Amino acid sequence: MQPDNPPSPSAVTPSIQASELDISEPTPVRNYVTGTVAATEPGSSSGTATAVHTPAATMAPVAEPAAAGAVDIAVVQFAPHTDTVANLTALREEVRAAAELGAKVVIAPEYSMFATTRLDKRVVEIAEPLTGPFVNGIRGIAAEFGVHLVAGVVEAPGGDLPSDRIYNTLVAAAPNAGFAAIYRKAHLYDAFGFLESDFVLPGPLQEPQTFTVDGVVFGMQTCFDLRFPEGIRRVAGAGAHVLVLPAQWIPGPGKVDQWTTLLRARAIENTMYVAAADHAAPRGAGTSMIIAPTGAVLAELGDQPGIATARVDLEHLAQVRTTNPSLALRRYSVRGE
Repeated sequence: MQPDNPPSPSAVTPSIQASELDISEPTPVRNYVTGTVAATEPGSSSGTATAVHTPAATMAPVAEPAAAGAVDIAVVQFAPHTDTVANLTALREEVRAAAELGAKVVIAPEYSMFATTRLDKRVVEIAEPLTGPFVNGIRGIAAEFGVHLVAGVVEAPGGDLPSDRIYNTLVAAAPNAGFAAIYRKAHLYDAFGFLESDFVLPGPLQEPQTFTVDGVVFGMQTCFDLRFPEGIRRVAGAGAHVLVLPAQWIPGPGKVDQWTTLLRARAIENTMYVAAADHAAPRGAGTSMIIAPTGAVLAELGDQPGIATARVDLEHLAQVRTTNPSLALRRYSVRGE
C-alpha cells in the first residue's frame, strides 16, 4: 500500500511587531509520566520538570482544550526488545495513556518494532513490508485512539533491493488508519563502534516527509540524522513547525549531553519545536524531550519508561520567528531545497 500524499505545509506569517512581543516560554501545560508523580531532579534542565517513578500512581492533570493553531503532543519512552507482539502491545498502552492526556500526536521511538543494543541478522529475519502485521497494528492503534502516531519499524525493502538488509523506517499513521507520511532513515549509524549499514539500507534522498494536524506541520527525521543539520534545515524549509525525531540513542560517555545539545541546537537554529522520543534504559539513553522554538525544554524524561507532553502553539511560534527571523534572513540554501 502506498501512503497518501501528506497535506501541503502552511507557513507561519508573523503579523506582530517585535517590540510588542514577549516570547518567554509559558509554563508547560503538563509534564507527566504514566503511573508516576512529576518532580524536579538535580541535573535536569533549568525550569523544567523531570519525571520520577514512584510506586504511587496519581491522576494525570488534564489540560484545557487547545485553541486553533495549537496541538497537544506526546513523546513516549518505553523499552522495546525482540518480541514484536509484546512491543506492539506495550506501544498500544503508551498511546492509550498519551491519548487520555489529550495528545493528538504521539511520537514513539525508532525501532519500536524490534530493538537490540547491536543489530544482527535477527533484524533482517523479522522485517516486514509496510502491509505487514506490525504496521497494520500501528495504523489500528492510531484509529482506535484517534491520534496521529509516529513509530519506528523494521521494513523489508522488497523488489530488487538486497534481501540481507532492511530499511529503518518511520511510519506516521493517521486517525483514519491511513498513512500520513513515511520516512526512511537517510544517515546510518556507522559511528561509535557500530555499523548500522551492515544490516540497513540508507533511505532514498527525497522531499521532506511531512504531515499536518490542525494546521500544524510535522516533519520527520531519525536518530543519527540529528547530527546532520542540513537535512533538518530542509524539513524546516518545507514548512514544518515541529521536528519529530524518534531515536534509539545508544548510551555511552557524553552521549546524553550530545543528545540534549543537538536537539536544542536544531530547535534554535530552525526556530521550530522539536519532539524527540528515545528508548528507555538499558538499550537507550532516555531523556526524551519536547523543546520550544527558542531552545527552552518544555518537558523531559529521565531514563525510565514514561510519557512527556506539551502544547505546540503556532501563535507562539510566529512570535519567535518575528523576533528572530533567522530562517527568512539566511543567504545560503541547502542542496535539494
